[in-house]
Amino acid sequence: MPNLPIIFIACRVFETLLSRYIPADLKDRVTFMDYGLHRNPKKLRKTLQAALDEIQTPSLIVLTYGLCGNGLKDIQAGIHTLLMPKTEDCIAIFLGSDEAYRAEFDSNPGTYYLTGGWLEAGSDPLKEYEEAVKKFGAETADWVMDQQYRNYTRVALVGHSEEDLQTYHERAVKVAEYCGTRWNMSYREIRGSDSYVKKLVEAALDTSKADGAFYLIPPGGEIT
Repeated sequence: MPNLPIIFIACRVFETLLSRYIPADLKDRVTFMDYGLHRNPKKLRKTLQAALDEIQTPSLIVLTYGLCGNGLKDIQAGIHTLLMPKTEDCIAIFLGSDEAYRAEFDSNPGTYYLTGGWLEAGSDPLKEYEEAVKKFGAETADWVMDQQYRNYTRVALVGHSEEDLQTYHERAVKVAEYCGTRWNMSYREIRGSDSYVKKLVEAALDTSKADGAFYLIPPGGEIT
């Protein structure tokens, strides 16, 4: 592969992890996108495509996203080469691998995952409920929340260190208490891994290391 400039476009939920491993000379080539884009896959796709299209020099674009509810489906590489994780969503990246995610899914398929990034973004059932009450009133808010969360059985906070878990423990417990009271969800804290993010940066620096855990899409290709 030609010696292409490397550019990262990432969800801000990965800012802490990604910044830990990106070399100093690439730190000014990282764009962190708003957390909230995942709520509207069409908007996510449109926003990412526009960001790609604005880059005029053929580059290796590292998309630090999962497929995110098909939010990356139909993204066109154009003149660029795209590198991205081969996983359904960001939880596998936080857990360290798609295999780790699938193991959790097989044993606890009804898990709603929390991370520091999502809690900071206000993306959790309790926050959503509080906003819905203000907008619709308590009765309608209860109905809306039931439609989204009644089939979940567990809330799990994923952190990459004890400090990480301690930082977000209080808020996560409040979310879990709400979910436990309304839908009888249990609560667990899971020590994740930064290995997936570390491998992604290594693959960006040397695409021969882009193994089966990643998609490598050539110029003219698209995410399908």
